[in-house]
Amino acid sequence: MPTRNVRLAAIHSFFRYMASIDPRHLAQRQAVLGVQFKRRAQRILEYLERSEIQSMFTQIDCRTLLGQRDDALLRLLYNTGMRAQELVDLDVNHLRFSRPFSVRILGKGRKERTCPLWKETSDAVKKYLEVRSVRLTDPVPLFVNAGGSRLTRFGLRYIIAHRVAEATKDCPTLLTRRVTPHTIRHTTAMDLLQSNVDLNMIRSWLGHASIETTHGYVEIDLEMKRKTLRSCEKLLPNKPSRSPSWQHNKDILSWLSTL
Repeated sequence: MPTRNVRLAAIHSFFRYMASIDPRHLAQRQAVLGVQFKRRAQRILEYLERSEIQSMFTQIDCRTLLGQRDDALLRLLYNTGMRAQELVDLDVNHLRFSRPFSVRILGKGRKERTCPLWKETSDAVKKYLEVRSVRLTDPVPLFVNAGGSRLTRFGLRYIIAHRVAEATKDCPTLLTRRVTPHTIRHTTAMDLLQSNVDLNMIRSWLGHASIETTHGYVEIDLEMKRKTLRSCEKLLPNKPSRSPSWQHNKDILSWLSTL
């Protein structure tokens, strides 16, 4: 069942259309268009610490085909910060395996963007494709499931949940995390931000339509807030500790010592 905001958006769209073809009762239509959307609480974006993301890779056995697939998949996801649908839609020929290593991503609104790849990411994907006997220029799905079909978003979520569950053996903090493909996307954004990458570059990297979306990561950067706190914690003078007034009276102290 559609939510209130979805229904209101449809009504707004209809009244905007009516206003464009028939200017009569324009004031009434403006009143309808003035009805505000229902506000909802904004959830804090979840992201992983670097130790947590590293623990996911250390548990993967790259001697198996599935291990090589999952290692390449997670490296590509973390490297690019792409959305789940963007990842599963990738074909092999969307990647450039020669320098400069990169991947061509088809994002929201059919907008394409190119994202650079680390050599380690490119090598991991190439190793996975070699085991599958796939040529690097073939227009075939980049990641497939155990049956050989293109991996789905649900399959991607299962892989991440499985790898997180294994990583909890060495990293118990992951037990309190709800890790999804979008969590890794947020993690990429936070790592770029903490590496002093410009916000506009992060916006382009992630494919955000608005810089305001990217700016939201600044609000949740705990490490940046800790540094700010440390830089200003000496601004206020320390309040001198004062001993009780009776301690300054030597006669009283002498009398007490004789008891």
